[in-house]
Amino acid sequence: MALLEVKGLYKEFTKGKTRFAAVDHIDLQVEAGECLGLVGESGCGKSTTAQLILHLLKADGGEIWFDNKLLKSNSDMKEVRSDLQMIFQNPVDSFDPRCTLLNGVKQGLRFFDNPGKDELDRRAKDAISFVGLKESYHKRRICQLSGGECQRAAIARAILAQPKLIICDEATSALDVSVQAQVIDLLKRLKAEKQMSYLFITHDLMLAHAMCDRIAVMYRGEIVESGTAEQILKSPAHPYTKMLLSCVLPPRVTKEFHFVDCSPVRQEASGGCKFYEYCPNASAKCSENAPTLEMQNDRQVACFYPQEQ
Repeated sequence: MALLEVKGLYKEFTKGKTRFAAVDHIDLQVEAGECLGLVGESGCGKSTTAQLILHLLKADGGEIWFDNKLLKSNSDMKEVRSDLQMIFQNPVDSFDPRCTLLNGVKQGLRFFDNPGKDELDRRAKDAISFVGLKESYHKRRICQLSGGECQRAAIARAILAQPKLIICDEATSALDVSVQAQVIDLLKRLKAEKQMSYLFITHDLMLAHAMCDRIAVMYRGEIVESGTAEQILKSPAHPYTKMLLSCVLPPRVTKEFHFVDCSPVRQEASGGCKFYEYCPNASAKCSENAPTLEMQNDRQVACFYPQEQ
């Protein structure tokens, strides 16, 4: 069994008088030592998925298995919390800004398995050093750190408990390009040296390609394609994946693409494919039937015509 396995995860929200599925019966697996990228535009359900896995939101359906344990309640989460950590998009908001760097990082272990003051200090200092922050920073307040320094502090806090899986929710999107590259290198080093596994959530396909072993593409609450990072970047099978790539790579197609509304609130016609009205290969079948995620040509694709992309 995979380290993390999500089965049929479902979450509904209400906007006005409309109920919509923010996460629509998705399946995900993260193997031990693997980095799975979850990519898609803002509003597609990526962060909601992370919050559901961590029980920060209550799911309306589905199962979440972690390390062969079914996580059904907050009490179940307490048993695995030290093994399942998260790095948030805005690291400053995840700390008490009045805390010193050392005290802020120690929170990563203090509430799970407090080994005593001296041992906790030693481990926290080792983690801070590992992420590349100097000893002179120990007494600096969080509010005095730069964005990149604060993100390193968040990583140090996450690894202090030596977790098996870290969920990175847009963990580098608030950083400039040079600092982003440093953080990615640090995460890769953690993966190699400490056998960390990641669920790496991002809207940036190129960043996901640089970081991840596999990539799952999310559109309006559903996984529409899943495969190796190389497959997704070099030979996308789903038209939505291809459209995402057309935004970041030199143009290789002649068809005109229009703005894509990835919000799950919008109503799709006749219960068909959610991407129907934007797809260049759509047929009447697509307007009437929703494709399921199935293995097609060495990767999973939710499309009736993957060969025609």
